[in-house]
Amino acid sequence: MWWEQNPGSPLPKQQTERVRPAVPTMDKPIMDKTPNALVSSTNHDTAVLGKALILRGELSGNEDLLIEGQFEGSINLQDHCLTIGSDAQIQADIQASRAIILGSVKGNVTAREKIEIRKTAHVLGDLIAGGILIEDGASVKGSIEITRDNGHQDSPGPSTRPDATSGDEAS
Repeated sequence: MWWEQNPGSPLPKQQTERVRPAVPTMDKPIMDKTPNALVSSTNHDTAVLGKALILRGELSGNEDLLIEGQFEGSINLQDHCLTIGSDAQIQADIQASRAIILGSVKGNVTAREKIEIRKTAHVLGDLIAGGILIEDGASVKGSIEITRDNGHQDSPGPSTRPDATSGDEAS
């Protein structure tokens, strides 16, 4: 066994395995362990705007994005997920497939699939999405609109239930 070696024999070679750092996925956004720079991950196609960065302008792309810093302008990630980290400060109109908000957002947020507002979030603006989740403790001021998969908004409109009456009674 390895602990019963002869004193004159060389130590066995230990196999070293290179450990890759964990890459954030959009299933669980990483809030405290993001680098302080803009980097792109090739494993999960997720870009990160670090805590120390301030960016102004129009941002669009073809990969998921995690923002931990400050951004002012517009964000367009139509087919991808945008995560706003807990320390992030965003002043932008946002369009994404899915939006997860943990920080501060001033602007309208439109997501084709879902908007998730976590308990640490502060949102000032209108929300439009296929589904919206707001955790207890989150601060939201604005209108909420739920859309259907086909892109049409839900509206109260007249009832189409068979037992609904329209005011005219049929004989």
